[in-house]
Amino acid sequence: MTQIAPAAIAPDLAQIEQIAHEAVVALPEPYRAAATQIILRIEDFAPEDVLEAMDLHDPFELTGLYDGIPLTEKSVMDQQTQPDVIWLFRRPILDEWADRGNVSLQEMVTHVMVHELAHHFGWTDEDIAQIDQWWE
Repeated sequence: MTQIAPAAIAPDLAQIEQIAHEAVVALPEPYRAAATQIILRIEDFAPEDVLEAMDLHDPFELTGLYDGIPLTEKSVMDQQTQPDVIWLFRRPILDEWADRGNVSLQEMVTHVMVHELAHHFGWTDEDIAQIDQWWE
C-alpha cells in the first residue's frame, strides 16, 4: 500500500475555514467587527440549485458566494428573514490555486473571502485594492 506524505494531502474544509477566519481578523476596523457577524460556510462545491440559479454548468466556476442583502441596501426598518452568509467552495478554490501556481493558498482564500465581503459591504474596486493587494 502506498502512503501519501502529509504535505501532499489537500487542505480540508476546516483548514480553508481557518484561513478565511484569519482573513477576517486581518481586516481593518470597522470592517473586522462587521465581518464577524456574517456566517461562514465552507463546502466542497456549490449546491446544484445555486449553480442552476446562476446558470453555471461547471461547479468549478464558482469559488465563493455572498448570500444576503448588502449593507448599502439594508434599512433599519427591514425585517431580516435570514442571516448574511458567505460560502467558500473548497474544490474550485484549490483548482484555481493549483492552476495559478503563483500565489499561496492563504492569498487565494483571502482573495475569495475579500471578494465576497465586498458584496456585503458594497466596496468599490478601489476599496478592495486597499484591503486585498491581489488587485495591484
